[in-house]
Amino acid sequence: MNSVSPSGVQYIVGGGTHEDRPSAQSRRHNGHGSAPDGIREGSGEPDEVDRLKAKFMSAWNNVKYGWTVKSKTTFNKISPLILLGQSYLFNSEDEVDRFRQAFVSCVWLTYRREFPQLEGSSLTTDCGWGCMLRSGQMLLAQGLLQHLMPPDWRWADCHPLTDVDFEVLKPRSPSRPAGMSLPSFSSSWTSPVSQRDPSSGSSEGHRQTPGGCPAASHEPQVEALHRKVVSWFGDHPSTPFGVHQLVELGKESGKRAGDWYGPSVVAHMLRKAVARTAEFHNLAVYVAQDSTVYKGDIMRLCELSESGGTGWKSVIILVPVRLGGESLNPSYIECVKNILKLKCCIGIIGGKPKHSLFFIGFQDEQLLYLDPHYCQPVVDVTHGNFSLESFHCNSPRKMNFSRMDPSCTIGFYAQTKKDFESLCSAVSEALSSSKEKYPIFTFVEGRGQNYGLEGQSGGSMDGPANIFSCNGMNRNSKRGSTDEFVLL
Repeated sequence: MNSVSPSGVQYIVGGGTHEDRPSAQSRRHNGHGSAPDGIREGSGEPDEVDRLKAKFMSAWNNVKYGWTVKSKTTFNKISPLILLGQSYLFNSEDEVDRFRQAFVSCVWLTYRREFPQLEGSSLTTDCGWGCMLRSGQMLLAQGLLQHLMPPDWRWADCHPLTDVDFEVLKPRSPSRPAGMSLPSFSSSWTSPVSQRDPSSGSSEGHRQTPGGCPAASHEPQVEALHRKVVSWFGDHPSTPFGVHQLVELGKESGKRAGDWYGPSVVAHMLRKAVARTAEFHNLAVYVAQDSTVYKGDIMRLCELSESGGTGWKSVIILVPVRLGGESLNPSYIECVKNILKLKCCIGIIGGKPKHSLFFIGFQDEQLLYLDPHYCQPVVDVTHGNFSLESFHCNSPRKMNFSRMDPSCTIGFYAQTKKDFESLCSAVSEALSSSKEKYPIFTFVEGRGQNYGLEGQSGGSMDGPANIFSCNGMNRNSKRGSTDEFVLL
């Protein structure tokens, strides 16, 4: 099974299909760390048998933890698709290619197996429990790409899209069953970016495609920075934002390796991880409390006193919210759409009930997402030229808004003080679109009573939150999702 673009493969609906949390014995025999006894080095079996067994175990993990055969994802050619604040209308091959470059350039972080053992446990994989950590990683990775990469950067080696179809959706009729595809674009639009005419104009080190969109950069320095960003999320104890570091930070909130995490708890873990990384002295992460963003706290967090003047830290703002009771309140859908239309929005970590996803856009009444529920072998990011392919997905997926779990964390990024002021204005306007009396969250002047700048957030905010479990089970499985969520 292809570890990057599993052709003809889609995610199992919901978390109910997952088995109970795997036992220690099953972890050892399902691709979790060490290989089964029969295929270990020195067993005397032929290499070909070892490879076949390894492929079988990989396939088993992906069936067990969230993948199954499904038809192609269909995109409407007459409705705009929103991806991270950019609009795409699939009425030409150039527009499809522009979307391809943007989608595949997103960092995709999934389950991994056979990584170094997590401290205090025997786990060498996050299969079955780490999906919310992976979604949080993807949110932070998107913020770092906006923080560090050139404007409109695109990965030079992004591959053609797979498992997609572009059609004009018409009203259902007896002559055409619902969901039947009309003729799609020819396959020529999947040509690699590197084959495009290099003579067209450039800006910010990027070539322009015939449709006027920025093409991928082949500059060595830019690609080295891209690789560095990905390496920070590698599954190694030394990486600042890898699973090992996040699990350690989770212990401060009473979590252990193998536990499941809510989107609010993960938000605080990401904040702490950035705060403890010396390389990001010019970047801060702010986590909202009680569905309120206090401007005064962000101003104090980001303002830097420097000799001869003042400076400003760029900021990632994470807002844990709840969009309903047991299910999503439909009144908030338009508001979520308007938020995803903003260029300052870097995505939403949440998912289906008991099944974490990373939302990055929408088309009509369906959310566009990246799914961490795909088990891949670990990649050693300590090697300078490690492969990047498994960190980028070229199989976009959608799901209906009605299936979205109401518990989520929304992410924003502002590079400068002016950007932050524009963000406050734009997000406030987007929030006003809600039909509910009370907005999803609010911006207020002043400071929060419990917000401590010493730790860049108050310790009391790391309490329990809505628990996402990939197999539909948790330590308090009898409680409803409303009971499991605590407003921070």
